[in-house]
Amino acid sequence: MSGPRRDPDMVRAYVRTRGHSSPSRDGLALTTLVRAAGRPLHGLDVEALRVMRICRGSLSIAEIASLLDLPPTVGLIVVSGLLDTGHLDTPAPADQPDIRVLEEVLNGLRALAVS
Repeated sequence: MSGPRRDPDMVRAYVRTRGHSSPSRDGLALTTLVRAAGRPLHGLDVEALRVMRICRGSLSIAEIASLLDLPPTVGLIVVSGLLDTGHLDTPAPADQPDIRVLEEVLNGLRALAVS
């Protein structure tokens, strides 16, 4: 009788992340959007290159993992490393409206409600 079987996906995930078991950044979620930052790709490992090849526009980490058939945790770890090296960045949030304009609109609506 042989010993306990090892889960091949666990070994593969460990190899795919170059031994990292968790993302290097806190606050990353599968819904986090990332995009290529335009840096040279030389020196990247196979998984990082695969991610960079599909990041032409903004994609969520979940989309990246799904498109590359990666476990979600592996996607988080690989993307986290690419953010650390500056190969990926997160798109800036949409411009926030000027708070003064919003206050004027709110005051106008309150004036209408009182009338």
